[in-house]
Amino acid sequence: MKSERWIRNSDSPGTVPVANTEPAVVPQNRFLVVRGGAIGDFILTLPVCSAIRHMFPEAEIELLGYPKVTQLALQGGVVDAVRDIDSRPMASFFNRKGHINEELGSYFAGFNVVISYLYDPDFYFQTNVRSCADHIQFVQGIHRPDEASELHASEALLKALEGLAIFGADPEPKLDFGAAREVDTKWVAAHPGSGSPGKNWSVNGWFELLRNLGESHRVLVVGGEADQESLQVLKSGLNGEQFEFLEGQPLVEVGRRLQGCRAFVGHDSGITHLAAAVGLPGLCLWGETCEHVWRPASERFQVIRGGPGLREISVDQITSKVLRMLTD
Repeated sequence: MKSERWIRNSDSPGTVPVANTEPAVVPQNRFLVVRGGAIGDFILTLPVCSAIRHMFPEAEIELLGYPKVTQLALQGGVVDAVRDIDSRPMASFFNRKGHINEELGSYFAGFNVVISYLYDPDFYFQTNVRSCADHIQFVQGIHRPDEASELHASEALLKALEGLAIFGADPEPKLDFGAAREVDTKWVAAHPGSGSPGKNWSVNGWFELLRNLGESHRVLVVGGEADQESLQVLKSGLNGEQFEFLEGQPLVEVGRRLQGCRAFVGHDSGITHLAAAVGLPGLCLWGETCEHVWRPASERFQVIRGGPGLREISVDQITSKVLRMLTD
């Protein structure tokens, strides 16, 4: 296979490959992936790290992002290390002529390749990172997928790796936390919330669904800060021992618990993407978001479209689908 060296294109903030017979420069095993964003956005970026690992098995891969979500990649076996992007010294990298923190300058200089998915329209971050060392190859990925495109978000995020001659990578995020217990066919997980009330099914619908599932299975109900109001309503009526409410727990703990369940049902949310990434089969109740871009990137997930406010979804419809999934 013809090796490649990598040069910066003076007309572009990215890098381009140039065919050469010299030894490859990129596979020096130090890659940094920079990603902010919410839980779902982050999880859909995980295939980038997996693709690098597949191409360069000996690579050291680090993530720069928000600790709440980067721990998923670290504990899930996707990367080797993580660092907080929200630290005060990091702010200088987002200014036009920021004073570069010496320790951070050395940190960035320790990578051969930096792949960034940050919103950086004026290239301040890119310019400052490149100033840390001449050898850094900076690859700018998209901040947000184009919903007019036919590509799923995870596929669109992988496009940045084509500048590193990585093509055809698996777009499905995969996490493995090491099951705390073997998968229990009696457990089904549910997340009756999301980051936006407009994406949520009615609390009454959830109450009836969970009560139906509780007649034959144990139900793990996952919730976060944004879900407190609906969770309180559900807890007041679903107080049997077959129901367990997992509230406000670290995402890694949520991932571990989901991994021990048999199936999942939820909305268009980060927790749904997490359930898909740990390998659960599931149902995603879908409203008006662009499905072909944002749906869970897993063949084991079905999307049930419900229109505005998910009003077209019935309790009986979802109950039968979940029970069928649990017995397959």
